[in-house]
Amino acid sequence: MLKNKKIIVVMPAYNAAKTLRKTYDEVMSQGIVDLVILVDDASDDETAAIARSLPNTRVFVHKKNRGYGANQKTCYQMALEEGGEIIIMIHPDYQYTPKLIPSMASMIGNGLYHCVLGSRILGGYALKGGMPVWKYIANRFLTLTGNIMLGAKLSEYHTGYRAFSRELLKRLPLDANSDDFVFDNQMLAQIVWLDYTIAEVSCPTSYFAEASSINLRRSIKYGFGCLNTAMKFRLAKMKIITSKLFPDTA
Repeated sequence: MLKNKKIIVVMPAYNAAKTLRKTYDEVMSQGIVDLVILVDDASDDETAAIARSLPNTRVFVHKKNRGYGANQKTCYQMALEEGGEIIIMIHPDYQYTPKLIPSMASMIGNGLYHCVLGSRILGGYALKGGMPVWKYIANRFLTLTGNIMLGAKLSEYHTGYRAFSRELLKRLPLDANSDDFVFDNQMLAQIVWLDYTIAEVSCPTSYFAEASSINLRRSIKYGFGCLNTAMKFRLAKMKIITSKLFPDTA
């Protein structure tokens, strides 16, 4: 609890058996998390079994692999059903440090923001943490394009470390979003669409063998998906098109 608000950490998981327990231990050591929700997207390893052994953890397993975006949809639905008022997503691969949870939760719990991102770019942590140069260049290009098209000023749109208020999650039309990786980008575009301010904190990150990462082919698909989302946002703002991603808020 923070300010009498229930804090739930959600973990969209796929083959995270090697790093799940370490991530969980550090999450719970922060002393403010009430519940962990782990959604296993039909892993091939012992992710679900390990998760079921962890205290204060609710586990749900997709019967078949549905994709990263579909995994998050289940995560957020479950968090809202459990009464979460501050919901923080962190990957169970230990790429992002859970030590920022109190800071991110405080920014939401004190009513300053409804969305807080852990940015790998602020402070120059991306390359220091081992992000491949080609991914860094793609990140910078897509972020610049996103900022221009959305009229925002984020340091990056592609972090998997995010905190949300209950109010915000209930307003987002998440069911309209992709079940694939571009879900992340669509979600942020929707937050900007609804005129919420997105805060960022500098986040150290680590790239290593067990850390999740998408291959080049899927990265290219994701990149084009981000560009498509930004274009739809701009055209919808200009009232040239209508989109389920960006419903009329009037």
